[in-house]
Amino acid sequence: MLCSEEACAIASKTLRLQALNYIHLSFKKNLHMQVWNDYLSQNKQRFLDELLDLLRIPSVSADSKYKTDVARCAESVKENLLKAGCDMAEICPTNGHPIVYGEKIIDASAPTVLVYGHYDVQPADPLDLWHSGPFDPVIKEGKIYARGACDDKGQMFMHVKALEVMNNTGTLACNLKFMIEGEEEVGSSNLGKFLEGNKDKLKADIVLVSDTSMISMEHPSIETGLRGLAYMEVEVIGPNRDLHSGVYGGAVHNPINALCKMIASCHDEKNHITIPEFYDKVQQQTEEERNALNAAPFDLEEYKKDLDVNEVWGEEGYTTLERTGTRPTLDVNGIWGGYTGEGAKTVLPSKAFAKISMRLVPHQNSDEIAAIFQKHFETIAPKSVKVKVTPHHGGEPVVTPTDSVAYKAASEAIKTAFGKDPIPTRGGGSIPIIALFEKVLGLKTVLMGFGLDNDNIHSPNEKYDVANFYKGIETLPYFHKYFAEMSKG
Repeated sequence: MLCSEEACAIASKTLRLQALNYIHLSFKKNLHMQVWNDYLSQNKQRFLDELLDLLRIPSVSADSKYKTDVARCAESVKENLLKAGCDMAEICPTNGHPIVYGEKIIDASAPTVLVYGHYDVQPADPLDLWHSGPFDPVIKEGKIYARGACDDKGQMFMHVKALEVMNNTGTLACNLKFMIEGEEEVGSSNLGKFLEGNKDKLKADIVLVSDTSMISMEHPSIETGLRGLAYMEVEVIGPNRDLHSGVYGGAVHNPINALCKMIASCHDEKNHITIPEFYDKVQQQTEEERNALNAAPFDLEEYKKDLDVNEVWGEEGYTTLERTGTRPTLDVNGIWGGYTGEGAKTVLPSKAFAKISMRLVPHQNSDEIAAIFQKHFETIAPKSVKVKVTPHHGGEPVVTPTDSVAYKAASEAIKTAFGKDPIPTRGGGSIPIIALFEKVLGLKTVLMGFGLDNDNIHSPNEKYDVANFYKGIETLPYFHKYFAEMSKG
């Protein structure tokens, strides 16, 4: 048995070693921070200029007239990956737009991070609402205005530049693989096949995605779930030709009138969706979960002011944060038919159309919801018209674990870069491929986004703050550092 003096000596030595180890780790952490910040500071204008070049390419995946531009954008992403330090990068053809794959392998024993993003963008319409050209990026008041600035070129490009920072400072701690697709905005219909055919190439420990948002720069957050999506197009068909509204009005059912009434019937007076079986598999949040979600900083008056609306709207009995994060929805994304040109034309149209999307929550399934919607819409159609329902694309809702090594590494990275712990939130958008990563590759995902809810994604005047772009490049190297360290156990 040790005497008290020996025990005290050993304890003292242990404390000194622990202190030295802490000092050493702190020194390494501060050294990394200084090296990364110095490199970023020296190259930040070039990083920004390269992003602006990427934003000038109109890579609209939904419109076939931009096919050449989409291919040109894929080539640009490939060249940027190589320039940033990838050992190899390639264009992988699909039945649609190509996927760009790249990798930087430093050590077979090191953990591997698969970065997912997309280079395709939404159509820019309506063009007349843009303050500047959607593919002529401008910087105003510290914000980059361009289609794809936030969704997802700006956020995807942060990862490319973070690789360059780590590679050129000799501080890369993880193997990195990149899979940047060109069809996310049209449902990623070919990405599942790519995953199935390239399981070995895509082997990794975690998927890292920046295609989401955070609450604010003052309140950094990490999204821990996303809603799914079922996207439909409906066509209501009336007479075999457009008719004179005076000669036939009141005798023949107007397809636009019928369509509007059918759509309106899909919500009741409490804004609850009326489609039978729609809510059957919806996972109800516990009181504790609801309280945790609503604890996130949120100013309802500021929210309404930003949107210039007098009042919010939604399913009765739920807050705005719950409505946008944990409840399913049904919304009309577009509706048209008849005469929409200048002046008047007294016409009773032959057809009416609408595009309708439904955001889904665990444990709803996009195929099941699409079938339920189709059956319902056909059932409620009056006999005076015919209805055609066409599913477009969908994706499954996901919830990501908050107790994983990767999540903890992301949390620690944000804490280091922002000086405060991130707030876990639930995202209202959809990234259909996230569920497939787990199903096909067996990989969980970390949603580490740096966008803001008011970045106008999918809308005119999409923007991305320059500060957020740089903050992402500053933060991401910490994720790789901490993920490598924590993966060692």
